[in-house]
Order: sequence, then structure tokens, then C-alpha cells
Amino acid sequence: MIQVIDIGKGTRLNDYASFAYLSNPVQELRAQAKVWVPKLHGRTVWMVNSTALGGGVAEMLPKMVDILRELGVRTEWVVVSPDAKEFFPLTKRIHNSIHDFGHPGFSADDGCVYNRVSRQMADEMQTLIAPEDILVIHDPQPLGAGSELKQRLGMKAIWRCHIGLDRHTLVTDAAWNFLKPYTKNYDHTVFSAQEYVPSFLMEKASIITPAIDPLSDKNRDLLGPELMNILCKSGLHKNGLHPFLASRWKRQVKRLQPDGSFANANKNNEIGLLFHPVVTQVSRWDRLKGWETLLEAFVRFKRSCKHNGKKKSSHYRRANAVQLLLAGPEPAAVQDDPEGKGVLDELCTFYRKLAPEDQKSVVLLTLPMSSRTQNHLMVNAIQRCSSLVVQNSLQEGFGLTATEAMWKKIPVLGTFSCGLRQQIRDGIDGRLTANPKDPKEIAENLDYMLTSSAKLEKWGRQAQHRVYNQFLIFSQVQKWLQCLSAVSNGSG
Repeated sequence: MIQVIDIGKGTRLNDYASFAYLSNPVQELRAQAKVWVPKLHGRTVWMVNSTALGGGVAEMLPKMVDILRELGVRTEWVVVSPDAKEFFPLTKRIHNSIHDFGHPGFSADDGCVYNRVSRQMADEMQTLIAPEDILVIHDPQPLGAGSELKQRLGMKAIWRCHIGLDRHTLVTDAAWNFLKPYTKNYDHTVFSAQEYVPSFLMEKASIITPAIDPLSDKNRDLLGPELMNILCKSGLHKNGLHPFLASRWKRQVKRLQPDGSFANANKNNEIGLLFHPVVTQVSRWDRLKGWETLLEAFVRFKRSCKHNGKKKSSHYRRANAVQLLLAGPEPAAVQDDPEGKGVLDELCTFYRKLAPEDQKSVVLLTLPMSSRTQNHLMVNAIQRCSSLVVQNSLQEGFGLTATEAMWKKIPVLGTFSCGLRQQIRDGIDGRLTANPKDPKEIAENLDYMLTSSAKLEKWGRQAQHRVYNQFLIFSQVQKWLQCLSAVSNGSG
């Protein structure tokens, strides 16, 4: 039910500092660490979440734990995966409700399930944690277990909530009313945006935005030969005229076929990532990501350009050649998201209803998750081959897929959901769609963004600069050190 994750040793701070553009952020982090780390002496920080694969939390924790350790803070990462089949469907409903999606209200039976599983998780974690330690619980899944442990052991406890909504409705209120009793025992809470903090937690909440690791496999620079190597090994590019020395990876990318099956990505016709303009969305298979509307909007955009565009113009040629690439993880690999397969099935059904001509310009992929390194390199390569990255989220806690693309100087078409508008300044770093359920507006934004390569390049440069200033792992760790130290010394 619980697993202490062995993250090993990753990139050292000296390695980051050896890159000229990362030297200053590392120096600032080290200076702050001299102030805050001594206040955590003798304590172990336990980071607890519900999955080791898939989603932003699982992306951030390994590097954050690694850097905290290097700075001298004893830190462990624990993943809880309860056996009760009804638990993750319940927490997924809580997740959806916080985003105003679904029906309001939770039953007494829901409370019984949550309490029972929370106690079981607490029983197992209790053997690991000492009263002088600091417990950091991520998101609603282990919230109840952390509350139970706090009551039993009395250690300092922080709840880090990565999700939220910038408005209150009957549905969101139902979710927060369900969670409120479990938050009372925590010394402090952390949210990604001030708008997400419920009123009953205002007096004990801090804001720490998520961040990316610039040298991770998902974000580091890929020179031409390595990029081609990744495309070939993963099955994203069909090796043809030139010899290919490296062996293919055991698990290959799979592509949706017109008959509804999944097969090798280049079985019938090659994707052509290196030869076509590509509009990409990479995310979990979640209804809140706006998959179907984006697909409908792309088809509308292509048809409009074909019928109304000037055939000799560069924009017409670009629009005629552009492809939409939709990619997400193998659904079974993300254990805390039981709806993933259903969402993917619905998207596949939608795709199969398209005319054959429209299907040819849409590529729907599932990315294997058996190797974290290989999966991250695939995403990195796909984003770097993209002209434009879309995150058409109805709601978004933050949206690291947007951050990752911005770091790579790829302009993003996002939405005005709170997490995305924190990052993307409309018309400066990319564009924002006002209504992610409106295919007409999305199609118009796609058309506008793809009219000029010079415009895209400018947005991409400004996007990378914004991530450098605000959303790199070094500033995130600084804020965590300050938060942990304050809570440890009772001044949270």
C-alpha cells in the first residue's frame, strides 16, 4: 500500500551552475539555504503523494527531494496506493468537484470509505515517521491519512494542494466541505495560486507555484542527432535511407488507427514530425483538458483555410500541411486516475467519426510509461518538433506541460484557466482562449498564431524568459525551504 521511492542521485547543483544561464539561480538558492537549512537539523521531511508516474506532482517531487537532500535536508518520498478499488474513483470525484465538474455532494458512504482507507494508510506510514519529523501531504488522496498521523504522533504537518478553482459553486463547495474536517489538524497549507485558497484556510496558507527542472530528460536541450535518435528508438520516426545503429526501445509509441485499434506509430503512413508544422497537446487523458473540442476546432481550422485561403500564400501552404498531435500516457500506467481509459475511448470514438481526409491530419498517440526516462525524452522530442503547443484546459491547477513548452521557446495556446493565465501573458508569450468549449474561437486562435513564423519565434523567446524568471526548480526549492523552516519553528 505504501512505497518509499528510491530516486537515486540526479544532476548536482554544480552541474547546473556549470551552465552560464543557470549559474545565478543556483547561487541564489545556495545563499538562501545557508539561512534556512540549519533550522531543519534533526528532522526528516516526508513527501507523500498517490502516484509515482503521470501528472505534475510525480514530475516535480524527485528533483525537489534530490536538491533538498543535497542542501542538507533529510527528505523522503512516499507513494500511497491503497488496495480498496472504490478509493481512487472517490478521490477522482473530489478532484473533479474542486474543478466544478460533476454533481455536488458526497454521501455518508463516501466518508466511510475515505476514513477507512485513510486509517489504513496511516497505520502503515506510522512505522516510518517520528514525532520530530515534518509531514508534507500532496493533494486530497492522502489528506485524511496525514490528518490521522498528525493526531497520533503530533509531528509538524503541511498539506500541499496542487488543484483549485478561482470561483465558488455548489459543486466546489461540496468538495471543500468534504475535505474541511481533515485540513484542521495541519499546521500549514500550500497552494499554487491565491485564488485557490478556501476561506477557512486563508490564515494558514502560502503560495508556491510549481516549477520545472531545466536539465531533466523532459526539458534539457536535444541536439539534432539525439533528437533523431529518440524519434527512431521510440517509433515516432520510421528509419529509412540511413543506417540506424541504436536498438529500438522495448516499448514503442502506439498510434490510433482508422479502425479504432492502436498500432505502431508509422504503420500505414509516417507521422512526419520533422517535415510538417505540428500543433501538439500532451497531457493526461482527463475531460478537463478539452481534448474533443480541440480536435473539433482543428478540423474546423483546416477546412476553413482550405476553402477560404489564398492557395499561393505561405499561410495556406502551412495550414494545408499542419498536423494535430494529441498524446497522453498509457491509461493503465496512471494508477490514481481511473477515468483515463474512458476519456481516451471517447476521444477515439470521436476520431473514428471524422472523414478520412480529416483523420489524415490528426495523430493520436499513447506514450509508454514503463521507463520514466524514455517517456520524458519522448515528450521532450515531440514538443521540440512542434510549431505550437496547446493546453486547452477547461480548468488547470497550473499546467506544467505549458511551462515545459515555454522553456523550449515553443509558444502556447492556453486558456484563461487560473493556472495557465499565471504563466502565459496573452499576446506576449502566446495566446489564451476565453472559452475552451468553443471550437470556433480555438480555430480562430490557431489561424492567427500560425499566420507568421516570426510572430511565433518572438512569443517563444519571451515565453522562455518568463519561465527562467519565475518557474524554475531553484526558486521553488527556496520557497519550500522557507516554508518548512517556518513551520518547523512554529512561525508558519
